[in-house]
Amino acid sequence: MSDPKTRTRTYDPYKDLDAPIRNLYHLPTSPEFLFVEEARRKRRSWGENLTFYTGCGYLAGALGGGGSGLVEGVRAFESGDTAKLRINRVLNAAGHSGRVWGNRVGILGLLYAGIESGIEAARDADDVWNSVAAGLGTGALYRAARGVRSAAVAGAVGGVVVGMAVAGKQALKRYVPI
Repeated sequence: MSDPKTRTRTYDPYKDLDAPIRNLYHLPTSPEFLFVEEARRKRRSWGENLTFYTGCGYLAGALGGGGSGLVEGVRAFESGDTAKLRINRVLNAAGHSGRVWGNRVGILGLLYAGIESGIEAARDADDVWNSVAAGLGTGALYRAARGVRSAAVAGAVGGVVVGMAVAGKQALKRYVPI
């Protein structure tokens, strides 16, 4: 039993923390680096590029392929199908098409990132031509098994597509205020 006349003191776990509240909630917005060399670098490393382009490519391909498979599954409906059979048809078509396209576009991202990092290391320069050459090499390497003509056409298409993407990015940077 406690005597009401004795004085008790409540425990305050924050009593000895004399940190102002702004230090807790106003965190720095600039990136923090462990080493000075990381702060000087203005782009991702080759491993980060490889992971980023492969992952984004797989995700974009899976979403696009899944949408294509959805349409394909809906077109395959027959008049006597039950709702359960229709759902199964759509899910199977979307899953199959999503996996196929995800793998295809993911491989393109993997090839592009590897070639771009290799060209940048060989040239010791980071400019637009690395990207265009990587697009050309990616297209050519992706279609190399189908023959020289197919590889040449795919390489040209890859170079032009990447060139247009880089030009579009530069135009957006220049003409669209953010």
